Amino acid sequence: MLQCLLDVWMLLFPSNCLVCGKRLSLPRDVLCFKCEYLLPKTGFGGREDNPVSRVFWGRVPVLGGTSLFRFEKGSAYQVLLHELKYRGNRKAGLYLGRLLGHELIPTSYSRCDFLIPVPLHPGRQRQRGYNQSEIIARGVSEITGIPVLTRQIIRKGRHRSQTSMGRSERFDNVFEEFSLGRKPMDINGLKILIVDDVVTTGATLEACSRLLLSHYACLVYVATVSCA
Repeated sequence: MLQCLLDVWMLLFPSNCLVCGKRLSLPRDVLCFKCEYLLPKTGFGGREDNPVSRVFWGRVPVLGGTSLFRFEKGSAYQVLLHELKYRGNRKAGLYLGRLLGHELIPTSYSRCDFLIPVPLHPGRQRQRGYNQSEIIARGVSEITGIPVLTRQIIRKGRHRSQTSMGRSERFDNVFEEFSLGRKPMDINGLKILIVDDVVTTGATLEACSRLLLSHYACLVYVATVSCA
């Protein structure tokens, strides 16, 4: 019966793979089996010595960093992040979050107590309708069962575009923008996984990590859907 209802739904509301355009068989998918298989995954998993973790070495004492796949400008997979960030495709964010969650399950990241998505400025979130990092975190939560904290960190101001900035400029640009929420949870002694969509220089994730570590005796990991 359930399969019949699913078949009717897909007939009335068909969806196609965002990369190749092939008709999908499940309504919550965004990639076909072949394109998901060919996703340029990093394979970092829980390895301590990987390019994402090394971004933070000597800067902030996070226990580890990881990413699901490599972001290459012009790649067919670039559409996944564009759909999420600029075209209102929340389903893409949940889907990517679930894929990231599956990668984290066999690692120490899955033993974190809470997920904290990097916040957007309230004005930008109203404009977009959602925070893409929160959508990703909720996808991760579906797989790992780790609850999401959305009010632990808030963003106080909008930063200037970081596209042409170097690492130190990016950090200076974002560090003062973050603060704890009005009624933050006491996370002393807990393991926290900060979630974002992409890591390039790591300035935003560094700022959020430093904020938490300056107020709590907690352990911090970071994870993103993609890395540059």
